[in-house]
Amino acid sequence: MPALPEKSVISSPFMVPHDGRFTVADSPAGPGKDVAGKKALEKQLADAVEGISELQRKLYADDRYSLLLIFQAMDAAGKDGTIRAVMSGVNPAGCQVSSFKSPSDEELEHDWLWRTTRRLPERGRIGIFNRSYYEEVLAVRVHPEYLQNQRLPRHQHEALWQERFESIRDHEKHLSRNGTVVLKFWLNVSKDEQKKRFLKRLTTPEKYWKFSDSDLVTRDRWDEYMQTYESMLNETSTTYAPWFAIPADDKRYMRVCVAEIIQQTLEALPLRYPEKAPEEIAKFEEYIARLEGETD
Repeated sequence: MPALPEKSVISSPFMVPHDGRFTVADSPAGPGKDVAGKKALEKQLADAVEGISELQRKLYADDRYSLLLIFQAMDAAGKDGTIRAVMSGVNPAGCQVSSFKSPSDEELEHDWLWRTTRRLPERGRIGIFNRSYYEEVLAVRVHPEYLQNQRLPRHQHEALWQERFESIRDHEKHLSRNGTVVLKFWLNVSKDEQKKRFLKRLTTPEKYWKFSDSDLVTRDRWDEYMQTYESMLNETSTTYAPWFAIPADDKRYMRVCVAEIIQQTLEALPLRYPEKAPEEIAKFEEYIARLEGETD
């Protein structure tokens, strides 16, 4: 199998640098002044979705590479809606979405990468992780009491996080070397915008189900989460598995940014449709004549 590029082929202002200098404070949550209007963004998204759809068919037929998309974000950032909108044109047979919440008893009997490794996409397919093994250096780091359920042989806290970062980097390098392209999206919603979205959920009956009192518990520790995200992004944005800090306050703009990065990544892969051997092609006329000669 041809090796994947050692360096990302995507040029994006939202790519988290690989030198540890990323800061959450300098990462925009809004789209900026020059963002296109509603109709223009909808057209951009439709074009990107169409492009992804065509490339996904080629990815599936080529059957040498897979694509893993990881989404992490604070509550109400728009992970579900972005996944739904961006992947709307993809053949369901070639795509699988996995969501990861609290680990089950069975999962706790294994190492912390086990449950996500089981859900990695096969060759030719796109796998989407709605949350992922990154929860182990996010939520678990903010709430180290969760480690008690993991029954680790040792867990000296600061050493533990560095070990987990190293495991993630090694894991993603292994995936990259073996044909899985890894793209990671942090949907960067501001605290003010999250508040607006929570209030909408609390005042719209058909959105009640989206809200949990645990959302406010997490919100109360916003600053801790931002520090933890910053550390995670700096430790694990690599040339072979980059993070993208996508502004999430404008959902249309966010979806366009994600879709275009996915499209550009697929375009850069050396995908090809399988070729038939000359001796097989030579029989095509015979097959055509046989089919056309059929009688009802």
